[in-house]
Amino acid sequence: MTHNKKGLPEIKGNTLRVYLYVLRHGPCELRDVQRALGLSTPSLASYHLGRLMEAGYVTQSKDGRYTALKDTSTEILFGYTKVGTIIVPQLLFFSLLFTILTGYFAYRALFDFTYIRYLIVTAAAAVAVLWHETIRLWRKLTTWN
Repeated sequence: MTHNKKGLPEIKGNTLRVYLYVLRHGPCELRDVQRALGLSTPSLASYHLGRLMEAGYVTQSKDGRYTALKDTSTEILFGYTKVGTIIVPQLLFFSLLFTILTGYFAYRALFDFTYIRYLIVTAAAAVAVLWHETIRLWRKLTTWN
């Protein structure tokens, strides 16, 4: 298992999908993970949960339920925010803000042409960069599902 910059084991692929499932759904059993993620056998789910337990990202209770450790989710989900059970890129909020502001100021610029060039260039650059980064992070997140 490879390690990230902070020395923690790096998880990816199906192991990451298993971690995200446990994080989103709270305490769950082996079969829940297997069925929800479409893993072929319970032993495959057990393998990924075992890797997560070995890495210290998941614990198993006495009744066999697996729970994600909250203090490790920030390491794995760097650049993302968890809102309830939904995980979204942190830049989504800035992208929405700048999109709304650009629309508003573009509308206002229709009545005052003196600064329209600056508005368009600045706003287009901000929106393009933010949406590019948001989409890049979102694509990474959707490959985990």
